[in-house]
Amino acid sequence: MASRCWRWWGWSAWPRTRPPPAGSTPSFRHHLSTQEKTLQICVVGSGPAGFYTAQHLLKQHPQAHVDIYEKQPVPFGLVRFGVAPDHPEVKNVINTFTQTAHSGRCAFWGNVEVGRDVTVPELREAYHAVVLSYGAEDHRALEVPGEELPGVCSARAFVGWYNGLPENRELEPDLSCDTAVILGQGNVALDVARILLTPPEHLERTDITKAALGVLRQSRVKTVWLVGRRGPLQVAFTIKVPRPRKRLTELLLRTATEKPGPEEAARRASASRAWGLRFFRSPQQVLPSPDGRRAAGVRLAVTRLEGVGEATRAVPTGDMEDLPCGLVLSSVGYKSRPVDPSVPFDSKLGVIPNVEGRVMDVPGLYCSGWVKRGPTGVIATTMTDSFLTGQMLLQDLKAGLLPSGPRPGYAAIQALLSSRGVRPVSFSDWEKLDAEEVARGQRTGKPREKLVDPQEMLRLLGH
Repeated sequence: MASRCWRWWGWSAWPRTRPPPAGSTPSFRHHLSTQEKTLQICVVGSGPAGFYTAQHLLKQHPQAHVDIYEKQPVPFGLVRFGVAPDHPEVKNVINTFTQTAHSGRCAFWGNVEVGRDVTVPELREAYHAVVLSYGAEDHRALEVPGEELPGVCSARAFVGWYNGLPENRELEPDLSCDTAVILGQGNVALDVARILLTPPEHLERTDITKAALGVLRQSRVKTVWLVGRRGPLQVAFTIKVPRPRKRLTELLLRTATEKPGPEEAARRASASRAWGLRFFRSPQQVLPSPDGRRAAGVRLAVTRLEGVGEATRAVPTGDMEDLPCGLVLSSVGYKSRPVDPSVPFDSKLGVIPNVEGRVMDVPGLYCSGWVKRGPTGVIATTMTDSFLTGQMLLQDLKAGLLPSGPRPGYAAIQALLSSRGVRPVSFSDWEKLDAEEVARGQRTGKPREKLVDPQEMLRLLGH
């Protein structure tokens, strides 16, 4: 079996220039061959793309060892920081990722920022292959006048704030107005609308942060509008049923055309909060308050559709409409950032140029997830996509396209990080933080109270 694996790698046990040492025993040879044939792989990013890539490689290659690097001290990426607190069932994939992390051939190293603490060339030197799976950390700008006014923020930052993303913990959104406008009609926009309008007592038993819950308790927001450039057939949000587009269209049509029964009509009339979808509207400007000190509305261009199928686009009709509000949340998409000058990056599309996950012109470098295909799809889409990248990597390995010799893996990187004063957080460290969060949550009847300050996390670990 060992020799078959050996040939598959395309290596011989000893360099061809010298024979095995005289009198070397089979056990000595076996020890060296086991050590040398370990496939050392590095994955950058510990969200769904990173963990699914690692899972596929560990399952398909019995000698693979995967190190997962993460800039946050905690794992799971958008599952922790993106999934809405009132959708706990979506976070169940964390159980699968935890099983992967517990594998003897997998290690998690948090609190390590690739591009700052260690470079991609240094990783490529230490591993047979490197997979970039660090997601989409930025948001697309509206690029309209007034976007910089107080009262305007990205939906991405708002989601990060209520989900405990350290960089957004001090956001402090002003919810003292009665109307909020969300520019965008995707799943993130719907999540934000739901959190803004859900009675705080319904969120008390979720993992929403303590700070966010406190602000939402004081919120005066009563109406939320979700604004989209195109029509109901083009909305970006999805529903969890078979044939989602057809069902979604039927649902929207029925809601728009059916007259509610007496009970439903009475419920709507007595509702203290409301939301609505505004179609065929494109933001042109965030309108300032009379003193110019904050947002007071959005000027929208009325649009119509031109073209058919995939080529359909919204074009302005020339009509304008002003929508008063005190809070503007832009939800027009996430985008990835370049991670390292050595890695090609398409700043227009916000992705790493690649062919089926192989980074163009950089052998041995791969990508998976949103940084590979753009910020689209749900967790299941990312799973399929990440498995495909793993498959391509193993195909290249079989074809002899990856470095053919032992690589030091984490041992080399650990020495570099140590010399730079960086202390990585292991998965067992994370499990201590996890236990602390769960214990804090139990005191108030929550599944957990998330730690949001990286310095506090490191202090708790004695770093």
